[in-house]
Amino acid sequence: MSARPIEKTSCGATGSLSIIRLPAPGSAGRLGLTSILERRRTTREISDKPLPLRVLSTLLWGAWGINRARGPFGLVGRTAASASNSQEIELYVALEAGAYRYEPESHALIPACKGDLRPFAISAGQRKLGRRAPARLLYVADIERLEHSRGFQEPGLCDPQVQRSYYFVDTGLIAANVYLLAAAMGLGAWFHNCDRAALSTRLGLGKRQRPLFAQTVGYPKAS
Repeated sequence: MSARPIEKTSCGATGSLSIIRLPAPGSAGRLGLTSILERRRTTREISDKPLPLRVLSTLLWGAWGINRARGPFGLVGRTAASASNSQEIELYVALEAGAYRYEPESHALIPACKGDLRPFAISAGQRKLGRRAPARLLYVADIERLEHSRGFQEPGLCDPQVQRSYYFVDTGLIAANVYLLAAAMGLGAWFHNCDRAALSTRLGLGKRQRPLFAQTVGYPKAS
């Protein structure tokens, strides 16, 4: 996939936001997989302690980054699977200053919308939980990528019901990576619903893009 240009959004463009060039991913710790699985859990009470840029870099790369130059069907390979390697899930990050789209090809955050979208990245009834968490990941499905995959052109890629099953499963695979990385790095993570209509408007998404879920990440509050 080629990199996409920065686009203005219906929420008032990107303003003074700049591209964030992420540092190389760091280590996710020295725990073995069994120990990481023992520590995997949902943490809803997350502090406002900022995430160091290298920690965010490691989290995003591990969630949905490129881990090999040649994957299925001649495309790059990602750290999570997708239907026919269509890579139809777009990963956004809502921070205090604004929302960014993660671009794995350049391992950078591309401005999508100025302003704090974190309150919209969770359902209204749960906004008090983790409301000061430093980051919320947003999962958006791009239906065009499913229907025009360079992978195996199975009929289900154009069937709306089958599409739903694919992009829900693919989102879950990425979110599972985030949970494991959070456990390895001493972070808290929480996968939850979001205000889909508000995010679609504020991110300026197209008619064939679907906000699906969000995931809060940060350091757990001290017990």
